[in-house]
Amino acid sequence: MSLYGMMKTGVSGMNAQANRLSTVADNIANSGTNGYKKARTEFSTLVVPSTQGSYNSGGVTTTVRNSISDQGVLQYTTSVTDLAIEGDGFFKVQDANGQDYLTRAGSFVPDDTGRLVNAAGFYLMGTNLETGAEEAISITAANRLPTPSTEGDFAANLPASADVGYTHTASLSYVDQTGNTQVMEIVFEKVSEDTATGEADWDITVDGNAFGTASFNASTGTLTADLSGTVNLPQGQTVDLDVSLSQTGNEYKLQQAEANGALGSEIDTIQIDTDGTVYAQYEDGSFVALYEIQFGTVTSPDQLEVLSGNVFAQSPNSGPVFYGNAMEVGAGKVVSGALENSNVDIAEELTDMIQSQRSYTANSKVFQTGSELMELLVNLKR
Repeated sequence: MSLYGMMKTGVSGMNAQANRLSTVADNIANSGTNGYKKARTEFSTLVVPSTQGSYNSGGVTTTVRNSISDQGVLQYTTSVTDLAIEGDGFFKVQDANGQDYLTRAGSFVPDDTGRLVNAAGFYLMGTNLETGAEEAISITAANRLPTPSTEGDFAANLPASADVGYTHTASLSYVDQTGNTQVMEIVFEKVSEDTATGEADWDITVDGNAFGTASFNASTGTLTADLSGTVNLPQGQTVDLDVSLSQTGNEYKLQQAEANGALGSEIDTIQIDTDGTVYAQYEDGSFVALYEIQFGTVTSPDQLEVLSGNVFAQSPNSGPVFYGNAMEVGAGKVVSGALENSNVDIAEELTDMIQSQRSYTANSKVFQTGSELMELLVNLKR
């Protein structure tokens, strides 16, 4: 046995325990970091060939691995853009240069342009459900612009017992070119009635302009021909209006008065479903699906490359990264208003620290003993 080999083995042991202490220190320092995955040091032997009657001490090497696949405890918050994954998978994020990464750190907030970004500066990626494009999820960009009305439907029953000259005024609301609500006035006037056959005609005007004449069949009280036309409105706006009328009984009864179009509205709140669909609730109470959050999965998550900012990248041993929505890649359930804590157990780390400290001390004694024996050999010459 070589005394130099003995000393080198002691140094190898001290270096191995120093590596273990480094991972322990890293784990303790990041025990409060959302989405952090603890590092662990694994030891393997280094064997030096020996001959019969002579043993050569070897050493120890270390490999640092991260427990990326271990789920951290969820901590609930009051922010809907705080996201956690309950189960497998990672959020797909990009840095400012457009490079893709994976992360479990889901503390996202809107930046100055409305894009969701986490504390490390990585942007949450999603599929825009309107355009189909993949982009950084943006909230303020989804404020809804007004849509002017282009079509309208009006249905009512006119009184069959009304005398010639009877008029009734109705109204239909629509959205104008500037996104404001306006009202078109529809006037029905009974202009003729054949007492012999019971047939009657009603003139219809919209905003003071002639729209058409409604002629009714006496026996059924239905129109003899459909009524539809284009209504010319201020600012060059036109609305295609379909009118459906009947003539029965003694009373006027409105059945339908609708026009398409939508008022402009800003986003009131954001809601995120468990499948990663991002919905906007507008001030008018309506919901619109805006994005599908993009996820990533790999065959061996524990062998991903760990990078600064709580992100991971594909490594030669992790397998390829599969990107897509939660269903496509088999990601877990998204929990909105929650963050995944680190999976560090402080008690376990402190225990490992004590064990490493004792092992480091023992290895230093091996080195010290080898040094003393070397000194003894040198002194034999004196």
